[in-house]
Order: sequence, then C-alpha cells, then structure tokens
Amino acid sequence: MLYKFFFKRLLDLVSSIFILLVLSPVFFAVMILLSIANKGSPFFFQKRPGKDEKIFSIIKFKTMNDAKDEQGNLLSDAQRLTKIGGFIRKTSLDEIPQLINVIKGDMSLIGPRPLLVSYLDLYDDFEKKRHNVRPGITGWAQVNGRNAIDWSTKFKLDVYYVENLSFWLDIKIILKTIKNVLISKDISIQPVKKLVDEKREKNASSKNK
Repeated sequence: MLYKFFFKRLLDLVSSIFILLVLSPVFFAVMILLSIANKGSPFFFQKRPGKDEKIFSIIKFKTMNDAKDEQGNLLSDAQRLTKIGGFIRKTSLDEIPQLINVIKGDMSLIGPRPLLVSYLDLYDDFEKKRHNVRPGITGWAQVNGRNAIDWSTKFKLDVYYVENLSFWLDIKIILKTIKNVLISKDISIQPVKKLVDEKREKNASSKNK
C-alpha cells in the first residue's frame, strides 16, 4: 500500500525527469522533423480522463498531418500518416511527450492507457475501476496485446492491474514494454474505433435483451 500511495508517485517523478533529460536530444530532433513534415505543430493535444475520471490534456508527438480533401474534410488516418510519423509511431517515440504529463501528475509511467472522454459512457461498473489509478504511458494491457486484443480483454487486464498494483508488477511491465518496443511487437497504426464499435454493439445488444 505504501508503494501505491507514495513511492510509485515518487518513482514516476524522478524517473520521468531523468528519462526526459536523457532523451532530450531525441525529443528535440523529433520535434524539428515533425514540424517540417506536418508543416506546423509537432505536438498533438487531446482531452483524456485520468484518475477518478478527472479530465486532462494528453501530449503526444503528432504523427499525422492535417491534409484535407476537396470538400475540406480530413483525409483518412492512413493517408495523413507521414513517413517520419509512421517510423516514430512504430518505435513508440510518439509517447515521449507524455513524460511531461507524468511530471505534472496527470499520468503515471505505468497504468491503464487513457482513452477518449467520449468513451466514458460506455463503461460498466467493473470497467470504471480502470480510473481508480492514474493512467499510464504503458500498462498491463499494452504488454499483453495492445490493440491486438478485443475490448473486453483489454479492460479485464486494466482492472487486473488496478486490483494487483505492486512494485514487482510494475517492474514486470517495464521489462516487457522494453522487449516489445525493441521488437516492435503489437504496434498498430490503426485507430481503436473498432474496439469502440464492438463495445457499442455489445451495449446495444444487452439493452435489447
């Protein structure tokens, strides 16, 4: 319990500052490359629910440009994903700015990934438990399938983490995260819309019974 309520936050703060300092050359290099590729801001900001569903702005490197069709509508994600953006996402370098979120206290290095605010009405009481801790840059669901697993399994893994949070589980997740990044395992450039549609269909089916 002491780890969960004190040492975890302390380790998050110290580790994030250290990692950000070490990766600062990479941070600035990626920032410059994306500024050129995107012809604008290298950063992506989006509202996400954090601990106790408190809303915060997540910071990531922007891997897609704002290209639009003749009608002024944004092109598909695949069409807007730049070459440098694809590489940055594949290597998970787009996650680096979230260290700022960790330093601010919005996030933890390890915890359930924060999804969109619009998804909040989709959760049942069991799934809402994922918001009992700070969301993380990586988590138990991410090292056990990431976007390759279905919605139900993803949330079961998130809740498992919340209910079994410990120093040793965090160490295990860190080691598996490093391994997955090095071999580019379970990295997907596809949006999680498929998971959301699956959840909406499941909820609709349950209401019709």
